[in-house]
Amino acid sequence: MKKTLVAGIALACIATTAVVAWPFGKKNKKGKEGKVLNIYCWNEEFQSRFNDYYAKKLPADVKVNWVITPNQGNAYQDRLDEDLLKQDSASADEKIDLFLVEADYALKYVDTSYTLDVKKDIGLTEADLSQQYKYTKDIMTDSKGVLKGVSWQACPGGFIYRRSIAEDVLGTDDPTAVGEALSNWDKFDAVAAQAKDKGYFMLSGFDDAFRVFSDNVKTPWVDKNNKIQIDPQIRRWIKQTKEYTDKGYNNKANLWSAESFAGAGKNGKVFGYFGPAWFIDFCLAPATLDNPDGAKAVGNGSYGDWAFCKGPQGFSWGGTWICGAKGSDNISLIKDIMLTLTCDADTMTRIAKEAGDFANNEQAMTAVANSSYQNPFLGGQNHMKFFLASAKSINKNNMSKYDQGMSEKIQTAFADYYNGKVSEQQAWDNFYTAITELYPSVKK
Repeated sequence: MKKTLVAGIALACIATTAVVAWPFGKKNKKGKEGKVLNIYCWNEEFQSRFNDYYAKKLPADVKVNWVITPNQGNAYQDRLDEDLLKQDSASADEKIDLFLVEADYALKYVDTSYTLDVKKDIGLTEADLSQQYKYTKDIMTDSKGVLKGVSWQACPGGFIYRRSIAEDVLGTDDPTAVGEALSNWDKFDAVAAQAKDKGYFMLSGFDDAFRVFSDNVKTPWVDKNNKIQIDPQIRRWIKQTKEYTDKGYNNKANLWSAESFAGAGKNGKVFGYFGPAWFIDFCLAPATLDNPDGAKAVGNGSYGDWAFCKGPQGFSWGGTWICGAKGSDNISLIKDIMLTLTCDADTMTRIAKEAGDFANNEQAMTAVANSSYQNPFLGGQNHMKFFLASAKSINKNNMSKYDQGMSEKIQTAFADYYNGKVSEQQAWDNFYTAITELYPSVKK
């Protein structure tokens, strides 16, 4: 899947565009439902989970169409929206059956008729859903209390650091000791200065810490009067990032860029990256390999020279939810997919142990955290224990339908400020201009 480092970043963490179809599994005894399952998503992450943990259960006469469209420039949502509007007139084999949404724009689809009621329409029960983390259900619950989507993952985050660099800078690579050294922002800043003195960058670039701050805001981006609000946490990210840039504590890279991930390579100089479990497994680990087609093992790039700790501030980032589309003729199949991939404890355990993802099942994750599980990328560390308390405490009450656009536009606008191309005031002016063009209903 990942041909080169740059291709790996583009394919795995951002997206590809593809339509793929193939048959799987055993014969459908009912023979009443549709024979084509159309799944809309933006990259190959869910496809890999589906293939690894569900595909063998598919009826032999059902064909899966993967409609994969990139997130960049809102392309995925535009394609999804266009095809959802055609749902009533589309033929049975062309109707969307499943589509995926991210946390940043989940609310856009939750309060619409395009998403099926997970319980009433699809048939999952309270008992089925009982072990899923509360926030993952809160995000997908509409204004009437109806659950509209489910996820196989929970996304508490932390700091993924390079063991050899930590040893050089702090004299230890032990996650408990490193975690204590980075347990608040003052300590984190002090270590950043130490890392700089040793020739390292604390972070890869401008956007690395953004999600840590943005997930801890107290106010949503837009108030009830459609006025833009800038939380103190966002202003703190801007201040810190400018300081880190001016002092040489970061490598002036933009998130998802080849330059950013190059800092994680064998000869990279980046101390660490902020991220949840999906970032570790799906984005960072592949970027550390000298030979992308070689074994994921110590000796291939910096693979295995990493560890995980909570970092200076708890946060969560992202998440992917599976939604059933109204009009689908594959309801029983949708139910079984949701049950298997988001409710079944055995499957959740396998996903955690085999893929390193923090799965959306409290009972299963507690068991994995207390087991002998070892993550090879993290030098044999069982990092799941660091996620347990955070996953239960995640609160998404300040989410809004504007989150994706606000996050993207402010990062873009302030990159010019960090690079010294514009003043801070000009960066703010550029941000407000971009936002009001994207969301004409909001105001400064």
